[in-house]
Amino acid sequence: MALRHTVARFAAFGSVSVTRAFGTSAMRASDLQKESIASFMTAFESVKPSTMDNPSTPSDFLKPLPPVPAQPPAKLTLNFFVPHNVEFSGVEVEQVQVPAFTGDMGVLPGHVPTVVQMRPGVVSVTHSDKEVQKFFVSSGFAFVHADSTTDICAVEAVPVEQLDPEAVKKGLADYTAKLVNAKDDYEKASAQIGIEVCGAMNAALGN
Repeated sequence: MALRHTVARFAAFGSVSVTRAFGTSAMRASDLQKESIASFMTAFESVKPSTMDNPSTPSDFLKPLPPVPAQPPAKLTLNFFVPHNVEFSGVEVEQVQVPAFTGDMGVLPGHVPTVVQMRPGVVSVTHSDKEVQKFFVSSGFAFVHADSTTDICAVEAVPVEQLDPEAVKKGLADYTAKLVNAKDDYEKASAQIGIEVCGAMNAALGN
């Protein structure tokens, strides 16, 4: 009951403007957000019962972000995860290319922070001019951070050289036939997904 009255009284306290940030790095409060939270707490303390503690905010539970260097580092730090394995953990590389839904995207040190949804395609990890590792991924997300760290989380990832060209071609033919003979929307959608994945694998093999 006390909480209900407090909320009602605070809702009527219309002179306070509060900015709340939700997400990943956005949850680490900026100076402006800290000022907003402090203003909120001051207003809250003026109306809350004496037995009630101040509420917590998301930023209270997060470690502060590491400082962003003035100049980008020479290397990109890569973390690459699949549910059953860790492909890379804290490995320094030259560049990473990910198959975003909007098109293939290259990530270099100092890249603007972003979140990328990946389509079926190839993740290319460039260690040097002479060493490039390629993984076929079915889907997932890539998270590019301001400190030149990139996290790739894929549902499945297979080295491209392990793909069987004949099996891929057979799968593409089978799913194409299933699409032609689909009896309902479910069968049609399932076949279209198979065509998309097998077609992307076929392209990864250079066919």
